[in-house]
Amino acid sequence: MFLKIGSTGDEVKKLQTKLGLTPDGSFGPVTAGKVKEWQTKNNLQADGIVGDISWGLLFPSTTQTSNFIIPSSNFKLEKLKAKIPDPVIAQIPETSARFNITNVLRLAHFLAQCANESGGFKVVSENLNYSADRLKVIFPKYFPGNLSDSYAGNAMKIASRVYAGRMGNGDEASGEGYKFRGRGYLQLTGKNNYTSFATYIGEDTVSNPDLVSTKYPLASAAFYFDSNKIWSICDRGDSAETVKVVTKSVNGGIIGLPERIKYFNDYYNLLK
Repeated sequence: MFLKIGSTGDEVKKLQTKLGLTPDGSFGPVTAGKVKEWQTKNNLQADGIVGDISWGLLFPSTTQTSNFIIPSSNFKLEKLKAKIPDPVIAQIPETSARFNITNVLRLAHFLAQCANESGGFKVVSENLNYSADRLKVIFPKYFPGNLSDSYAGNAMKIASRVYAGRMGNGDEASGEGYKFRGRGYLQLTGKNNYTSFATYIGEDTVSNPDLVSTKYPLASAAFYFDSNKIWSICDRGDSAETVKVVTKSVNGGIIGLPERIKYFNDYYNLLK
């Protein structure tokens, strides 16, 4: 599912009805505005675009239903149905085949990290809507003095500054820091990473970076695991220590480690 300004059809009508709008089937600025309001209330990136994740949350009956057919896989994916949204389960077989998820340990570690980083597979785009005080805490290097006052609450300006001149992005004026902000379940970030992913996946995520959050949230996360050789860590076993090492490779620290361990144990016990 990928609806944005310019989209038309029955899906747009269904969306508009859900949002309390006249269902004319034409996705315009008014519909986009309502989508942004809904996204903000649900702690999602307010970009006005409806992808698979937003659609699944708007219409839960399409996220978990008895009619959903579990795709063919070497894994016991039916065991995950009560734990993971159906749209995510549907992506697992292809993602596993493309990115070397060859055993249960790898899949359980991978899903645990994705679940924690994305707030239970809900957040697919980085939220940079920080206050001036929060900017000083999170990005003190980039906002000395009172500079944060002129950036507060403006995600585009914040990302353009914080991610400027690194990870392949241009300077702050280029806006590439915002264009290539974190997306997907593990927040693929930076023009270089988007370019590498585009080459691998065979679709232009540089010209259309929103594809990472709407079409490839799981694949982009698996790409990160594969590119950074995290699978070999996963293969070490099912101990809390292994989860900790995997977490450091993904997060850079151990934020949310107890939750990650719980996710891993839940998924591993279901899948093994």
